Amino acid sequence: MKLISLVKPGIVFGNTVTLSGGYFVGIKESNFSSLSFLASLFGMMLVIASGCVLNNYIDRDIDKMMERTRMRPSACGLVSLKFALNYAFLLGFFGFFLLYIGTNFITIVAALIGLLTYVVAYTLWFKRSTVFGTVIGAVSGALPPVIGYTAATGRLGSVAVVLFLILFCWQMPHFFAIAIYRLKDYADAEIPVLPLKRGVFYTKINMLVFIILYIAASIMLSVIAVNNIFYLITVVVLGFVWLLLSVQGFVVSDSIKWARKMFLFSIVSITLLSIAMSLP
Repeated sequence: MKLISLVKPGIVFGNTVTLSGGYFVGIKESNFSSLSFLASLFGMMLVIASGCVLNNYIDRDIDKMMERTRMRPSACGLVSLKFALNYAFLLGFFGFFLLYIGTNFITIVAALIGLLTYVVAYTLWFKRSTVFGTVIGAVSGALPPVIGYTAATGRLGSVAVVLFLILFCWQMPHFFAIAIYRLKDYADAEIPVLPLKRGVFYTKINMLVFIILYIAASIMLSVIAVNNIFYLITVVVLGFVWLLLSVQGFVVSDSIKWARKMFLFSIVSITLLSIAMSLP
């Protein structure tokens, strides 16, 4: 159980969903290869798991102060530096090995950038020092669909850029929702999230802006890559509902309850969007 919880299976699964979406967008320009798909899928699962192990160990001090994380094995002192490094190294080694044998150079570089951004830039530096930590975290989280796309096509391009923008813009209101309904945790751990530093109302404005940008980027993908009508309907319907829910945030009496709804809907939205973009 300790080995499983350290890799944050929810994060690993969520990223594989968006990676799959990006891969199947890519095969619209290329041919499906079971080797490249499985190598990118399981390779990135292991690479992301490696980053999560390191994140858990590095954040063990602040995790002790937060209600939702204080029972993690690392926070409870059950994980040593040697164990964390060895576990992360093995996961990362086999992850990059799968990417090496089944994908291409661009995909490997993108995966390495994602890992370093998450562990070094986000976890070690920006998360604890500035409200822009959310932006850095969103950069690493926006790479899985790009990695799926490059694994399928072997190249970057406008489609990869739009996939990145979709996930980047989606993550901002997703993370801000967590920061609002977990505000006490972040205050206890002295993590400078936006609602703590600039206020909940200002954060809600940012959420609304990024949702509009997310919808625009999602529609753009239908123009340059995904031409099935189901995808466009999914974008419009889910985008409208999320936008309406965001606007309601300015009049609700309980922002914490509202933020939970925003968080849950964000997960439903990106999952359905990834499925829709995968359809022929």
